[in-house]
Amino acid sequence: MIQKDNAWNTYTEEQLEELEALAKRYRAFLDAGKTERECVAETVRIVRAQGYRSLDEVRASGSRLQAGDKVYAVGMEKTIALFVIGEQPLEKGMRILGAHIDSPRLDVKQDPLYEDTELAYLDTHYYGGIKKYQWVTVPLAIHGVVAKKDGTKVQVCIGEKEDDPVVFVSDLLVHLSGEQMEKKARVVIEGEKLDILVGSRPLPKTGSAGEQGETEASSSDQNDTECADAACKEPDDKKAEKEAVKQNILAILKEAYDMEEEDFLSAELEIVPAEKARDCGLDRSMIMAYGQDDRVCAYTSLEAILSVPTQEYTCCCLLVDKEEIGSVGATGMQSRFFENTVAELMDCAGQYSELALRRALSRSRMLSSDVSAAYDPLFAGVFEKKNSAYFGKGLVFNKFTGSRGKSGSNDANAEYIAAIRALLDKHKVAYQTAELGKVDIGGGGTIAYISALYGMEVIDSGVAVMNMHAPMEVTSKADVYEAKKGYCAFLMEA
Repeated sequence: MIQKDNAWNTYTEEQLEELEALAKRYRAFLDAGKTERECVAETVRIVRAQGYRSLDEVRASGSRLQAGDKVYAVGMEKTIALFVIGEQPLEKGMRILGAHIDSPRLDVKQDPLYEDTELAYLDTHYYGGIKKYQWVTVPLAIHGVVAKKDGTKVQVCIGEKEDDPVVFVSDLLVHLSGEQMEKKARVVIEGEKLDILVGSRPLPKTGSAGEQGETEASSSDQNDTECADAACKEPDDKKAEKEAVKQNILAILKEAYDMEEEDFLSAELEIVPAEKARDCGLDRSMIMAYGQDDRVCAYTSLEAILSVPTQEYTCCCLLVDKEEIGSVGATGMQSRFFENTVAELMDCAGQYSELALRRALSRSRMLSSDVSAAYDPLFAGVFEKKNSAYFGKGLVFNKFTGSRGKSGSNDANAEYIAAIRALLDKHKVAYQTAELGKVDIGGGGTIAYISALYGMEVIDSGVAVMNMHAPMEVTSKADVYEAKKGYCAFLMEA
């Protein structure tokens, strides 16, 4: 077994201070970006403060990009590409750090709000691979956007402030769960049972009981005439009484967001844990937070591109959506967003041609930065010890991903891995190699195989995560620190 030192044993006091400062910034990023839209918005805020310009602004100004210029492009508010223009022409290739910013969660359905026995719920559909039973009885927050027919958009965030209410998915009490406890874990909680309880208070009735009685009495003759037959239409106020809790929720949404029930049809509302990112362990060596798959790689990639000066080759940080469901759609890696953005970049640099674009993509080198499963001795049976990722051993490289017989994987070339090893050793970056569990048990995919379609050199790399895809995931601060160091080294010398 190839021995790797624990990175904690190598740090100076100065490095430990840098590590803690990075961890603090990372926790703040996680709290600010619990959805892909929020991640993009927070990234834009950060990079504009560092002098980045929108590619749209550059194009509108008619100016030509030069070495050292810093630009970004956003796709549908859910994916973003950052570039630092290098000294070489773009057709010589780029150095790309790619990660995804979507995470497993619960999505609110298009027609979600209903009432049952004076309890109001939002119907959900889970997104990505989750253990459904992990999402019950934990405090949850609602994040997202409501797009209205008049073209306006309303941002929604409920459950994050100290005085905000939270919502939750209920579970059966243990005293009545004998039958439930006999079920397999995958069906202990079924997908259609992941509905969010959002209220239990009826809409207050208007007027006093006496006033209501007088109104009813004065209109009795008219009602007798209009409702002579059984098919008489029920008054709206009677309907409201039957779903008074639902009506109260709608009244709250109307007051807070000017939102009607029909506006759910064009809303994107995500249900995520309401917990903040926290130091973890009595020694504060770890970070526990929602969404570290894959925002731990996204943030360290962002830190890296902000840290390195102008390089020989153009540097890129690409943060994409939809990886957890196959990188599909207009904001996933399978879309043409990145290719189109590079074409626009080359045009703004006065370097575009179709052949130059193809050369730029095929000659690029990329780290597909996604997380790996951290070895957990409590579940040792699913890991193969020699080829597992460990906390404190640094940046993780996966020559291949996929499942079983490498199905669906990118498989990096040995020559590329050798070059990566050399530059990491030169920059004293702690790193390790791993697979995702035993051959017949593990498996998973990243965006690497999609980038490889261009012919570029790609390898999977990232940070080891414990509790992956759970509401709260755990990473080692040392591995976060080494990831940033490794990504900086890659941008400078790959």
